[in-house]
Amino acid sequence: MAVTELPTILVIEDDEAIQAIVEDALTEGGFAVATAQTGEEAIALLRGEIVSYRALVTDVNLLGRLDGWDVARAAREIDPLFPVVYMTGGAADKWPVLGVPYSVLLQKPFAPAQVISAVSQLLNAGQQPTGPT
Repeated sequence: MAVTELPTILVIEDDEAIQAIVEDALTEGGFAVATAQTGEEAIALLRGEIVSYRALVTDVNLLGRLDGWDVARAAREIDPLFPVVYMTGGAADKWPVLGVPYSVLLQKPFAPAQVISAVSQLLNAGQQPTGPT
């Protein structure tokens, strides 16, 4: 019997409680999860090519000098079609200007199932428009 490798999602969130909720939801949804707390750490993981990440779930406001908008743009430099889900409590109004095309934004607070739905939607839809263009 062959072992199927779970798609790995990179989650960037500096609030440990929210990170745990998102990580648990994605794990229950059938994904493997890697986590980072800063934009710099996330970009190093993405560029390291040790793990082939299938999607990015990032808070907009992060510790360090880079924010979620920066991390998403760096992911798109590596793969122009890389699925991105943003999480934010107060920066939703900046998504049309700073967000990458074909992304999803979740406004905090959100239900854990919404994370699974957003990631699945992006992975299954290929590149159908779901956000700012």
